[in-house]
This record gives sequence, structure tokens and C-alpha cells, in this order.
Amino acid sequence: MYKVLTIAGSDSCCGAGVQADLKTINKLGAYGTCAVTAITVQNTLGVSSVLTVPASIVGQQIDAVVSDIGTDAVKTGMLVSKEVVEIVCEMIKKHKLKKIVVDPVIKSHKGERLLALEGVNKFRSDLIPLACLVTPNIPEAEILSDRKINNLSDIKDAARAVHEQGAENVLIKGGHIMSHEDGRDDASGREVVDVFYDGKSFQDFRDERLNTGNVHGTGCIYSAAIATELAKGNDMISSITIAREFIKKIIKGSIALGNGYRLAHFAPQTGEGDC
Repeated sequence: MYKVLTIAGSDSCCGAGVQADLKTINKLGAYGTCAVTAITVQNTLGVSSVLTVPASIVGQQIDAVVSDIGTDAVKTGMLVSKEVVEIVCEMIKKHKLKKIVVDPVIKSHKGERLLALEGVNKFRSDLIPLACLVTPNIPEAEILSDRKINNLSDIKDAARAVHEQGAENVLIKGGHIMSHEDGRDDASGREVVDVFYDGKSFQDFRDERLNTGNVHGTGCIYSAAIATELAKGNDMISSITIAREFIKKIIKGSIALGNGYRLAHFAPQTGEGDC
């Protein structure tokens, strides 16, 4: 049984965060464990309140899981504070954890700040160098790279900047910028382009834009899927490719349960071991 540890916040509408990660890990055939960093009060309309879990408790959760069950890969999501970032880095080093997929959750869909500047600075200096892959979206890549992104060329510059901070690989999710058939880049394009950079070369992952409207939690699910495939022993490109196919199915199956963003929907399973 492959095992994946997610270190992230709890989402009360279960569209993102720890809940979405665990559903993803299970759906892809691994066993998910978690360390909860924050309790968020949120629904499809946005985040209204956040209770930060003390960093010491986050560390104890990681200790408890890894010392007993172990893990084959780690995915980090919402880390809330400088202190939580510090303890996560400490635990990764203490337990010599590998295959660390870092999803830099800095802002919510609605723009609510989920990690303060001092946390972002600690994120850059301490956590990114431990990552085998960092998966920012465009707004997050702008914050991490400290530059504005308007087109695919800017995305590549930002990827280089994040890689220089110590990441082994970078995958910038291009959903906020789409490409036209004539090569122009803006938010009205038909093609969504994710840009992967390993420090030597770039690889573009291209797909037609799915016109389902915004879907809550896709970034969490995408990075959790990559971490799960890495835990199984797949290489980086194969893991990203499988995760992209998975997230496309999730977006296509998303449902409007509330009055805001659509929610990811995992088709029901039947059979022994399903939950």
C-alpha cells in the first residue's frame, strides 16, 4: 500500500484542502494521512474565518503519522504562518522525507490572504529548497518570483526564479493565462498551458480550456494527484501527465452545490476497499 501524507488546512465545504487531498489519494489507489494546519470557515462563496493550529501540534501530527505508518510522498498545501512553515521543514528534515510536492497556497480564489509576507519569505528560504516539485498558479508564481506575469514568456521567467530558490522542479499552472491559435496570451484564450521547468529545459502541457466555470479545489487535487503518482514510483513527467488527466475528469464532473464556485466531484466507487 502506497502512502501519501498531506499537510494542509481543513475546508468545511470539502472542496479543497485536506478533505480534497484525501479523496484524491484514495481515488488513485493510495492511503492518505494528514496533518491539519488550520481550520477554515468557508463555503463556495469564500473564506470567512481561519483558526491556525499551533505549530507544535502540526509537528506532533507529522511525527505521529510518519513514525508509525511512514509515507512515500508528501504534499503541502495551506501552511498559514511562518511558524507552521518552520515546523514542517523541521519535520521533513528530521524524518528525511522525500518526494515533497509543494503547493504554495498563498491566496484563496476570492483573493483572501492565506499566508502572510513573513510566511512567504520563510517558504522561499526554507521549504522550496526541500521540494521535488513546486506547483504555483499564476498569482502564486507572481508572489514567489516577485514579478508580474502577463504571458508565457513571463511564466518561464517566473519558473526560472522559483527554481533558483532551490526547487528541484517547477510546474506553473497557467489557468489564469490562456493561449490563442495565433499565439496571443490572455484570459480569453482556448488553450490552457502549464509550464514545467527542471532547471535545464521547459516542457509545456497543453489542453483545451474546459468551460465549466471556476471549480473550487482544483489546485489542491492536482498537486495531491502528482504526489500520489510519485509515491507509486512513477517519474515526474508521467506523474504530472496522469494527474492532468485525473483533474480534467474532476473538472468535467464538477457540480454546483452552493451559490459560488463549483465543487470537484469524485464519482462514486463500488467494490472492496472503496470508501
